Amino acid sequence: MPQIQERYDDAMFDFSQAEYAKAIAKLQALLVEEPDHFDSQLALGMALYRQGDYPAAIVEGHKAEQLRPREQLAHTNLSLFYMKAGDKQKAEHHGLQARLAGWRENMAPPVPGAPGNSESDSELHIAVPTPSPVKTPPKFPEMPWKKNPAAPKK
Repeated sequence: MPQIQERYDDAMFDFSQAEYAKAIAKLQALLVEEPDHFDSQLALGMALYRQGDYPAAIVEGHKAEQLRPREQLAHTNLSLFYMKAGDKQKAEHHGLQARLAGWRENMAPPVPGAPGNSESDSELHIAVPTPSPVKTPPKFPEMPWKKNPAAPKK
């Protein structure tokens, strides 16, 4: 019996030839034996989408999402499936999830000891402005707008 990868590749060849029914059958058979095969799950949703079966594509897309909840491509596909199915709100939700997943993937991992990675980092204390000392006059100036009660009246 061929290996999982070979069977997946065979299904993807059918997919690439627009033979979606064949690809769907092969991917479904593969997923019976290997239910956690993410790439097959993702491809199954896309093959159903290409056939125009949007409700089934959405179901399979959610299965891929359950396997990898933070996977950008799973959310991108779900956004596309929901848009074609006419559910703009859910399409936008998954579009946002896809963008968030993309940002997470592109973030550099924290480097231990790098500036900004520790609350006790001395570099951060440099950025805190120190207030300049305030000098108060020894005697407040006269306030000409106030009437002096001791001054003689004219």
